[in-house]
Amino acid sequence: MLLACLVGLACSGPPTAPPPTQAPGEWREFEGSWSATGTRHTLQLGPGHQASIFNLSGSLLLTGQRGLGVGFRAEVIGLADSQAGGTARVVWTDERGDRVFSELRGSAIGTGAQIAGTIVGGTGRYAGVTGEYELRWRWVVQTEGGTISGRTESFKGRAKLAAAAGG
Repeated sequence: MLLACLVGLACSGPPTAPPPTQAPGEWREFEGSWSATGTRHTLQLGPGHQASIFNLSGSLLLTGQRGLGVGFRAEVIGLADSQAGGTARVVWTDERGDRVFSELRGSAIGTGAQIAGTIVGGTGRYAGVTGEYELRWRWVVQTEGGTISGRTESFKGRAKLAAAAGG
């Protein structure tokens, strides 16, 4: 029995090193994909001018060796104006319930719109996080009843964890 254990240990190879840790306050680069569904209510304000409020939720998956995390539930609520652009507030919630808060702004929000995000804080391990990201949005479904669904065509950014929240 002892011989079998020793042979098993010998064949298992050298122990794997833990992934490199990153000090708090260092930038963490990430890329990802975001898909969401929800509702939109639109007011026609004149020829070629409309304003909408929208509420979306879905999944945000991040990649990158030094990213914030892997998967989040992302919720967004915002206002889009076809002439003035749009603004929104976003909450990403991870598997532990810790959250990242951000603000979005962009030109007339719609398919192909370039949107910029600013990370403004969080809870739990993301307390004090700051950063920025950008994305290009694509509507997949838009019904007259107000149901909408979309996804990002590109999503990338960087974030810095506060010294007390790092790890």
